[in-house]
Amino acid sequence: MATINPLLQQIDAIAKEKGVEPEIIIGAVQDALEAAARKKYKGEELRARFNPETGDFDLLTVKKIVEEVTDPLTQFSLTDAQEMYGDEAEVDMEVEFPRDKGDLGRIAAQTAKQVIFQKVREAERENVYGEYSERIGEVVSGIVKRFENGDIIIEFGRVEAQLPRKEQSRAENYTVGDRVRAVIRGVNRAAKGPQIVLSRTDPALLIKLFEQEVPEIYDGTVMIRGAVREAGDRAKVAVYSRERDVDPVGACVGMKGTRVQSIIRELRGEKIDIVEWSDDPIFFVTNAISPAKVQRVSIVDDAERVMEVIVEDRQLSLAIGKKGQNVRLAAKLTGWKIDIKSEEEKRREVEAQFGALELGEGAEGAAEEGTGGAAEAALEPAAGSEGAPVEEESSEMTASAALEPAAGDETPGEAAAVEETAEAAAVPDSAGDQEPRQ
Repeated sequence: MATINPLLQQIDAIAKEKGVEPEIIIGAVQDALEAAARKKYKGEELRARFNPETGDFDLLTVKKIVEEVTDPLTQFSLTDAQEMYGDEAEVDMEVEFPRDKGDLGRIAAQTAKQVIFQKVREAERENVYGEYSERIGEVVSGIVKRFENGDIIIEFGRVEAQLPRKEQSRAENYTVGDRVRAVIRGVNRAAKGPQIVLSRTDPALLIKLFEQEVPEIYDGTVMIRGAVREAGDRAKVAVYSRERDVDPVGACVGMKGTRVQSIIRELRGEKIDIVEWSDDPIFFVTNAISPAKVQRVSIVDDAERVMEVIVEDRQLSLAIGKKGQNVRLAAKLTGWKIDIKSEEEKRREVEAQFGALELGEGAEGAAEEGTGGAAEAALEPAAGSEGAPVEEESSEMTASAALEPAAGDETPGEAAAVEETAEAAAVPDSAGDQEPRQ
């Protein structure tokens, strides 16, 4: 029964522990042996090689065949080579000679150890990068191992990952040993510490949690068209159903809210608004302002994607949210700039616009009237300076004014009485004058 070389057993154990191929460990040992031997055999060209028959590493010095030797440490004469290898030996060929590796010294051994660790670490990091760079956006579960300057080091599988402070939700606190679910945000090949960067604030975590909790999202019946978060406070998710009979919001909420409540618990109480997505921007914005009720929505600028939303006075604070959070999330979710106003504020704005319009029209009319009056005033003196026509007109007006009161003092009855009295007085006088003459 063949015995397994202890060195090979150790190489296999290290390879399994580090998650690398045994060939990488063998290559690292060869490099380490060469580096250590160079410190003892200075000036020589050295080469280490693994011998599978013996399960050991051989140390060789390499010399090039030349016609005339100038450096005996790196060159070998053609004549000597032909004596050893026959006519097959030619110029520029290499020949190898064994070297003793038993006594390389303590410093050389330490150097070899450092080289092995470095090579293994590089191989391990390359494996981690190659594996997890394709898993960005995936949710993983790990255990809190330690804290470093506010960052949390999480261990999952055989690797460590970093949860930076900026990627942590302010509503969450952890202790060593706690289990954490987070989304893979990125993988850094050049990082000195853990290469994998996790996040608890990325909207991708929210989307993945919904995919795990809602079967309709997992099988594609309901689609998530957008998700925005302010981690620890509030989140908004836009969902759309590909089947008319399936209510997308109801599917995500679940019976008595069981589905969404499990996600809220995972996010430590973060409020989640689930709204129905629509390709109609007005309908979509109306839904996104939820839980506030909208009176009307109008597009102010389609090119700049600006919208005006009118709500009841008592709904204004709810629509805006704490420190503008609700409208800010709605704007990020829909991609529109949203200007929220109450009905009272809109009414005052319209009244102010009408008032300014009326004031402008009044000022314009007054300006036109003033211009006309000035023109007439300017024309009258010019006409009066002509003399006769104006004086005749004034005389006629004065005469008319003088006659009108006299005529106005008498009534028709009085005028008739005066005429009759005059006639009666005239007749007797004339008769009396005629009788004596007869």
